[in-house]
Amino acid sequence: MSISTMQSRASTFSRGVICVERGLPAVARAGCCVRPTNTAVHKLGLLAGGLSSNSSCAPRLQQQRPQQQQVATRAASGGAAGASSDSPNMGAVLAAVGVACMGAFAFGYHLGVVNGPLEAIAQELGFAGNQALSGLVVSSTLAGAALGSLTGGSLAEAFGRRVSFMLCALPMLAGPLLSAAATTLNVMVAGRFLAGLAIGLSSALVPLYISEVSPTNQRGTLGSLNQLMICLGILAALLVNVALPVTDWRLMFNLAAAPAIILLLGMLGAPESPTYLANKGKRDEAVAVATKLWGRSGASQLGAGGAKAGGGGGGAPNLFSGAYRKGVVMGCILFVFQQFSGINAIVYFSSSVFKQAGIASGALASAAVGATNVAGTLIATGLIEGAGRKQLLTASYLGMAATMALMAAGFGLPALAPYSGTIALGGTLAYILSFAIGAGPVSGLIVPEINKEAVRGNAVSAAMVTHWICNVAIGQNFMAATANYGISAVYAFFGLCSLIAAGYVSANVPETKGKSFDQIQAEMDR
Repeated sequence: MSISTMQSRASTFSRGVICVERGLPAVARAGCCVRPTNTAVHKLGLLAGGLSSNSSCAPRLQQQRPQQQQVATRAASGGAAGASSDSPNMGAVLAAVGVACMGAFAFGYHLGVVNGPLEAIAQELGFAGNQALSGLVVSSTLAGAALGSLTGGSLAEAFGRRVSFMLCALPMLAGPLLSAAATTLNVMVAGRFLAGLAIGLSSALVPLYISEVSPTNQRGTLGSLNQLMICLGILAALLVNVALPVTDWRLMFNLAAAPAIILLLGMLGAPESPTYLANKGKRDEAVAVATKLWGRSGASQLGAGGAKAGGGGGGAPNLFSGAYRKGVVMGCILFVFQQFSGINAIVYFSSSVFKQAGIASGALASAAVGATNVAGTLIATGLIEGAGRKQLLTASYLGMAATMALMAAGFGLPALAPYSGTIALGGTLAYILSFAIGAGPVSGLIVPEINKEAVRGNAVSAAMVTHWICNVAIGQNFMAATANYGISAVYAFFGLCSLIAAGYVSANVPETKGKSFDQIQAEMDR
């Protein structure tokens, strides 16, 4: 054998090694990697391994590359039309989130709709002048909401998120229709209780579902839509109060049936939460839904938690056991602070406070409060993935503390008495804006993020029960507290609570921006 022949064979062998090292199912021939077959898999291997630009095969590969890329794409996607891409299917995600948010819109609408026509309702149903019975029309909704939020998590874990939403839509539809048809106080209260039951259920279900169907890098933005829709519901109720005469209160209640119908019909075609499916041991189905919603990264975003937790069948875990207690307690504390910062005292009694400060049109001023709430939440939606949850929440509470201190001074210092109306309106709007950029949207968003899959539904439920209990406590005692201690002292108390909340968040709450559920839980477990 001549030396030149030996060199040629050595070169060919060397190129064959390079082919093998690059993962190419090929043999070296004539100085080039040649595949023994022409399958799509081998073409995909060629693209993955590639050859250097100075290879003798480079010109030929350059010519074949467009066709090979098409084949590789078909191979990677299984050749199926419409297969998922690397990017999330935001159309499907937004459709699911939009339907769920009908529960949040109804939440806000039912909280605000009765405030304007309450005296007309009392007059027509025969309890005019009875403050206790008028209070019952309002508080029956809050009582129903507390009960609904208590059971929302259990329903979500037992029947799934979709079915729970459909069950929630039934009292959401029946309640306002019953109130609209009421000819007695008892029927009105029954309707209001059913509406409260529905919004209590939705207050637990909506943030839970949104957090579980949203891609990781959009979970904050989409999660803030829950609060935005609550604000829009409150604003819609305030605008209806302004646009319609109070004698049209039956129409006001009938309008509340619309979001319930959209929720019921929309959930028939909405996807189940992939996290719920994984936690129930349906891993393949969970991955399929996650891939449909989030693209090819769906399985990795879903994480391994569901595979470990699913199908356990060991009964409901103890929320306050060592493994779960930290997240559950933190979620409840966040809602204690949210309510004792005074937000619902401002929303429920803003008209009375404005009148006390000498502002003539309390209804229009309250509408301005609702519009500011919406504007602030829109700002939060744009900031939440950039600034992060923790920073927005801390800044929000500091702003609320400052504005409460300003209003306390405006109502309490004689030197500021001539400006009390301006301070009341300006301070209230600044307070609402501060609330809306953090304490409003972030509290509901972060609770499902910081809790483990096995208890997430019930943990959100526990936080919302805390919310409603504190809500009722503030609502029932605010007017009495202002009568006994003065509005300045009450606002100073709210400001102090907001300041303490800012310190708690800064010291204890983790940043969850851009992190998967598995990453957040690893941080919570430290």
